[in-house]
Amino acid sequence: MDIVKEAENYVYNLFKDKLSSEYIYHNYNHTLRVVNDVKKILAAEGVKGDDEEALLLAAWFHDVAYVEGNEGHEARSATMAAEFLHLQGYPQVKAERVAQLIEATRMDAEPVDLAAQVLRDADCAHFADSNYAGLSELLREEWRLTQGKVYTDLEWAIGNRKMLLNGHRFYTQFGKEMLQPLKEKNITELQVRINALQSGGKKSSKDKLNKKKLEKIDRPDRGIDTMFRVTLNNHTRLSEIADSKANILLSVNAIIISIALTTLLPKLDSPGNAHLVTPTLILMSFSVVSIIFAILSTRPKVTSGTFTRDDIAAKKVNLLFFGNFYKVPLGEYEWAMHEMMKDRDYLYNSEK
Repeated sequence: MDIVKEAENYVYNLFKDKLSSEYIYHNYNHTLRVVNDVKKILAAEGVKGDDEEALLLAAWFHDVAYVEGNEGHEARSATMAAEFLHLQGYPQVKAERVAQLIEATRMDAEPVDLAAQVLRDADCAHFADSNYAGLSELLREEWRLTQGKVYTDLEWAIGNRKMLLNGHRFYTQFGKEMLQPLKEKNITELQVRINALQSGGKKSSKDKLNKKKLEKIDRPDRGIDTMFRVTLNNHTRLSEIADSKANILLSVNAIIISIALTTLLPKLDSPGNAHLVTPTLILMSFSVVSIIFAILSTRPKVTSGTFTRDDIAAKKVNLLFFGNFYKVPLGEYEWAMHEMMKDRDYLYNSEK
């Protein structure tokens, strides 16, 4: 088993056995999100070799010290990573590189190279997440449970806006081009919420207009049109292919059997044609078998035909392929389609 897989298993078991349930944000789920974001940014930035491995190890270990508390967790996480790697016989120079990258996740630290920038952007990628509000609430509740910090809705929204505007920036090219626009959208949504809270919960017409504009921008109307067109074409094409294959194979083998029945079988009664009995039977047997397999081969391969709401939330189901939904109730399928149409990334990934 490679060292990254060993690290993944170690971190999972460590969180499972030792992390307090009060840490509802800084846990295995957050770590897994950071690892996945590191992989995504790595691919975009073209980081390879030793730095790629070091980044993945640092991503797995960057928050492990939360099992002992929040204070100074970056330095303690780096130490825990170094101890684990030493026990695994990992080269000391490479282990020191992993520890250095973990230290770079401190918000007051300035990333000194591309690898550190990748990890920092991955650790802060939730600022550009479509579910930023939900993730933010998890952190808010975690602070209340672990540090006794309590914020009003307005205080929390203003603090988040300040953080996104003045306390953070993306460093990699991927972060600047792909994550920054999504972060700015979250800033706008925060401002709309702040305005609503400051006005006593009554949204002004301007706020409502801003919200509608956000929804319109975020809703990929042309993509939805394309989705329906692609879906219709796919379903029609699948049916046509199945029909044409079955028709060709059945027709050819039916002709062979017809010819054999009308021309060969009547001649088999003659003793002089006894040598044709075996080849004729073999020919007709193979034709019958071919017809059977032709019918079986044109049957579409489908999945279970069902999905759950959790599958939709995790974007695991391609709703444009009928095999994934043919057993789902109409109401549930309509709900799932509406959810997909509201999510730009989910929609466009389904069309690929």
